Amino acid sequence: MRDNDFIVSKTDLKGRITYANHIFMEFAGYSARELYQTQHNIIRHPDMPRGVFALMWETIQSGREFNGYVKNLSADGGFYWVWANITPSYDAQNNIIGYYSVRRKPKQNALREIEKLYQEMLRAEKNAGPRQAIAVSTQLLQDKLKPYGLNYDEFVHAL
Repeated sequence: MRDNDFIVSKTDLKGRITYANHIFMEFAGYSARELYQTQHNIIRHPDMPRGVFALMWETIQSGREFNGYVKNLSADGGFYWVWANITPSYDAQNNIIGYYSVRRKPKQNALREIEKLYQEMLRAEKNAGPRQAIAVSTQLLQDKLKPYGLNYDEFVHAL
């Protein structure tokens, strides 16, 4: 990503894309027609631990914002890293009606740490098998952060 780029998208409660800006389309390699009403996980890279996405969904469904480093898959099989901020969108009665995400260029020095952590989480997920993958990955993340007294959000902001 370029320094001044902002990838923006909106989804409904099920994660289906309702809006994607031109920078999102450029990096993902999809047209607006291909993205509209498609699951946002169309850009989920297999190098992303399931535990991180479980944490993201838990966070945003509870009404809090999520911040994190995400490796995305582009249509041509390539990838791009982002620093993601995802927030719930609300209606007039304060009900969550979807999610709004803004992504920007990540800190390159932070990616070294994140890549090591995510690779370790992926190994744990693979060794645990599909049924226990998320629980094992999430526990590994908590165990890694516990000595620092940080949660994931605090950790990624500190990088």
